This record gives sequence, C-alpha cells and structure tokens, in this order.
Amino acid sequence: MPRPTRAAAVAAVVATAGLTAGCASGVAVGPAAPRAPGEPMAVAATFTVLADVVARVGGPDVAVSSITGPGVNVHGYEPTPDDLRRAAEADLVVANGLGLETWLHDLVDPLGVPVAVVGERVATLPVHGTAAETGGLEHNPHVWMSPVTGRAYVAAVADALADADPARADAYAARADDLAAELAAIEAELRAALADVPAERRVLVTCEGAFSYLARDLGLREVYLWPVNAERQGTPRQAARVIDVVRETGTPAVFCEWTVPSTAQRQVAREAGATFAGELYVDALTGPDGPVPTYVDLLRHDAVLVAAGLAGEAP
Repeated sequence: MPRPTRAAAVAAVVATAGLTAGCASGVAVGPAAPRAPGEPMAVAATFTVLADVVARVGGPDVAVSSITGPGVNVHGYEPTPDDLRRAAEADLVVANGLGLETWLHDLVDPLGVPVAVVGERVATLPVHGTAAETGGLEHNPHVWMSPVTGRAYVAAVADALADADPARADAYAARADDLAAELAAIEAELRAALADVPAERRVLVTCEGAFSYLARDLGLREVYLWPVNAERQGTPRQAARVIDVVRETGTPAVFCEWTVPSTAQRQVAREAGATFAGELYVDALTGPDGPVPTYVDLLRHDAVLVAAGLAGEAP
C-alpha cells in the first residue's frame, strides 16, 4: 500500500487527536517535501522563548512558529489539534527537553517529524527537592535563564538548525555569534549593577527554582518556594523556610514569575519585612506590545529588576 501523502497523514493525526483528546494516533508521517531554492525551513518551537531564539539564529532562512503562545506556562500545557497540525507540517521541531515539555512525546511521537532537543546540548544543573516537588525531574530545564549559559543555548540552536540544513550552517553560526554578543553585554551590565551589593544580600528569592543558572553564574544564593512550577501556591513549610532566609540575610526584595500566582510570595514579603519587587519572566514572552517580546528583552528585564531589588531600589 502506498504511503499516505503528508497532508493526508497530518489530517489523520489531527482528526484522531480531536476524537481521543490527545491520545497518540500511531500515524507515521513521511519526510517533508524538498524545499525550493531559497525557501525557508519550517520550524516549530515548543515555547515562545525558544521560538524567538530560533528566529534570531535562523533569520530569513527559517519560518518559525511557537506551539505555546505568549504568557502560557509551558510546564503544564496540553497540546491542541492545531498544535499537532503545526508540528506535523514543520520540517523540524525544536524543543528544550530536560522535562520542561512533559507533553513533548505525546505531541511528536505519532508524527515522525525530526526533533532537535537543544537543552540536552548544554551542561545542566540538578533540580533539588523531593520527587513530589520536582515532578521527577533530575535536571533544571531553565538553561536559557542566564546570559552565560544562554550563549551555549544559542550555539545549540545554531547547531540544531545546521544539522537539519547544512547548506546554511555558516549563516546560522554568524547570527548565533551576534546574539551571543548581546547576551555577553547583558551579563556585563548585570555584574556591574550587582558589584556593590553586599555578599550577605546577594540572595535571589523567587517562586520557582528557575534561576539556578543565573545564580551560579552571578554568584547569587538561590532561594525559592517550589523547585518547579505547578498548579499550587506552595506549602506553609516552604513559605516559612523562605521567610526565615529573608529575615536572616536582610534580603530587601523578593520576586515571582509572571505565569504563576504571586500570592504566596507577597505573603513572604509582608511577613519577612521585604519588598515584593515585581514579576520576572521565565518560560514565556509577552506579545509584541508587552515588556518582553524577545529573549533579549526577557533577560534584560529580569537583570534590571533583580539588580534594583537586591540594591534596595525596588519600588
């Protein structure tokens, strides 16, 4: 029996997904049709931050879509039939991996589309906490959240695109170098801004433990309410532990992430005598009219907010 056309296979996968609420369909999708000269490679990235990195590194040589949208918490996302269609029609799916997208295999395994997992190409840090707190994760998946490891992340994206499209490898590498230079400038700005913060106050207090790479690279102590985002507000024991640290160290400011409720962290600030200094951006960009429409904007926004907060200059 002849192989079904790609369009027919995509339709079958989407139809089955609609009937089974996301269960794997078992439909095998053949390779994408060869692109015409100069036609961009179609890439589906799993979340908006990664999609922006792919767009910067890929330039006019790629056409990028993001499976999750602006402001969406990637951790607990449930792919839709439209997501299946978008992934199936791509020449390449680019994912972070490391357990960030718990839904990744359910999305791509039935499709037969090439997948590049870029987070696994970067040296990782462990996740600390019980299995119940970490959801079974072993490695902290937020490797893009430091301008230092971010440069390795950008290089991994360039390598993934080059693996899929060797003819444009030099162009991908050149754009990756340009983006890495911007990240190096952000690193230098953040180091300078933190230079006068006393060692005992160099404590980064957040809701999620998403800043391990930034804390390591900038010489900060990381304290958080929970290791990995979930649909919860944190336990009284977790909050009490954070309150104790903030009081003992005199940390002037605490933060929370944009995509999770800040109720528990605001309570920490009140009880510890600190300031709730604002929302940090991690797993999702805003739309074009928001404060962080790009990955560079995300890192710079967080750097400015953290530096101001730890210097006691938060509003």
